[in-house]
Amino acid sequence: MTFKQRLLKLFYPQIMRGSKMTEKGKVLENKKGVVPGASIYNLEIELNSGDKLSLSEFKNKQLLLVNTASDCGYTGQYKELQELYEQNGEKLTIIGFPANDFKNQESASDKDIAAFCELNYGVSFPLAKKGSVVKGGSQQDVFRWLSDAKQNGWCDQEPVWNFSKYLVSENGKLQGFYGPGVSPMFIPLK
Repeated sequence: MTFKQRLLKLFYPQIMRGSKMTEKGKVLENKKGVVPGASIYNLEIELNSGDKLSLSEFKNKQLLLVNTASDCGYTGQYKELQELYEQNGEKLTIIGFPANDFKNQESASDKDIAAFCELNYGVSFPLAKKGSVVKGGSQQDVFRWLSDAKQNGWCDQEPVWNFSKYLVSENGKLQGFYGPGVSPMFIPLK
């Protein structure tokens, strides 16, 4: 862990407190139970190992999809995500999507990202290959689905920063968007 990463880890609680009342504390929920226009289960992601993973493997399980970065004030959420994964592993899968879309906070290689996550936070949930999560031509297909109301049924919200989180129900409905200022531990799981 670099000096900057240690400093960010130290100040993580203060960063979380300070961001609750900003856009980073944003919460959007599918209270009407809107059904998606396209199935998330038709999508496939490339893991940081190069293997392909079909999201259809997670039918009947909730999915928490999170864009991540190693040099961000919210990087401490890796610890909370791992705890959530361990506590709810039978009914929840978490997938991290490393991205360098916000102020060059993820410049490491996929191999280095995986090593950093495992060594410093004990991360054992899947990590996707590093890519783009914001709207544009290089946006990953999963994040295109998550941030396009025509596909997911209701939500046009792209990630506002690293550690924006999207919860998909066990039947493939987008349940909610939770900004980086929302702790993973406060996301309402079933």
